[in-house]
Amino acid sequence: MAGRADSTVLAGARVVLPTGTVENGRVIVEGTRIAGSSAEGVPTVDLSGHWIVPGFVDMHNHGGGGGSFTSGSVDDVLTGVRTHREHGTTTLVASTVTGEMDFLAERAGILSELVEQGDLAGIHFEGPFISPCRKGAHSEGLLRHPDPAEVRKLMDAARGTAKMFTLATELPGGIDSVRLLAEHGVIAAIGHTDATYEQTVEAIDAGATVATHLYNAMPGLGHRAPGPIAALLEDERITVELINDGTHLHPAALELAYHHAGAHRVALITDAMDAAGFGDGQYQLGPLAVEVKDGVARLVEGGSIAGSTLTLDTAFHRAVTIDRISVGDVVQSISANPARLLGVYDRVGSLEPGKDADLVVLDEDFRLEGVMRKGEWIIQPQAVRSA
Repeated sequence: MAGRADSTVLAGARVVLPTGTVENGRVIVEGTRIAGSSAEGVPTVDLSGHWIVPGFVDMHNHGGGGGSFTSGSVDDVLTGVRTHREHGTTTLVASTVTGEMDFLAERAGILSELVEQGDLAGIHFEGPFISPCRKGAHSEGLLRHPDPAEVRKLMDAARGTAKMFTLATELPGGIDSVRLLAEHGVIAAIGHTDATYEQTVEAIDAGATVATHLYNAMPGLGHRAPGPIAALLEDERITVELINDGTHLHPAALELAYHHAGAHRVALITDAMDAAGFGDGQYQLGPLAVEVKDGVARLVEGGSIAGSTLTLDTAFHRAVTIDRISVGDVVQSISANPARLLGVYDRVGSLEPGKDADLVVLDEDFRLEGVMRKGEWIIQPQAVRSA
């Protein structure tokens, strides 16, 4: 791991900008930020044959590297953050899972301190306000209706760092909770839901703006009862999360979302649990036992998929090489769109002067070679020349 230079020019790579890809491009780093120009004699790193893309932004993540965001210590959380940074995620939201209200409030207090320190970008509450019919890897006995007063309790416990709540908006209190969140600038996400098409439209009209891991933990698309998927895909106000790990989605389902919603309305996420970047074995996701085998996490009891072991460099590689999505569209989905939703696009999500020097270096086959966060190499590219 190397430190931060005062000024560095990264030259020769294909650089993906909001306006398109620049061949033989240059990214100028001054301190922690991207600069518009450089002085004479600034060290230059030759990245010919590589890609430079913005640092990845993950808005739905439960842990990694053996560290859990849902129940681990501060050190565990930081282990997870560090693991995902090493895979290109330079901006990360910590997601909870269903638990007792007092426990979730306590977790919010712990995680909010890490947001205030700059280690996390916010908190996402996934559960307990979700449907028992679509609970996935959440403890059914701890589920509850989305009471606005309890939603407000968690918002208050997070001290302004709550970024998103996943709700089954068809449940009693769901629409009022969506309105409350919208009024306070917090994302209301529709997920773990058994809603009809009409109920989903009502929630969107009330202010919901995100679909939590589209397709998963919701009714399938039907030709007479289209359910939530059709409503979420067709509405320009909704950004759809997609888990591109090869397990949660068939490639055709991912292609359908990109085709129908467009890249500007897709956010690639991991939904990672603490096994991400760590390996197979026995884990806990909240109060539930999880077995990870061949990289797939499932509940020991019942066998439901329990989050993922995905990292966003793998999601990027799959999207370009297997799903044949253009590099520019993937960058939009994995960096710019989530940054906008989280309200941090003024600082991250694209390679523009004045923004944080958060970037990922990929080889010509889209494998991760380097990661820089705020001007400091987390992973320094190998086999490059400096001048």
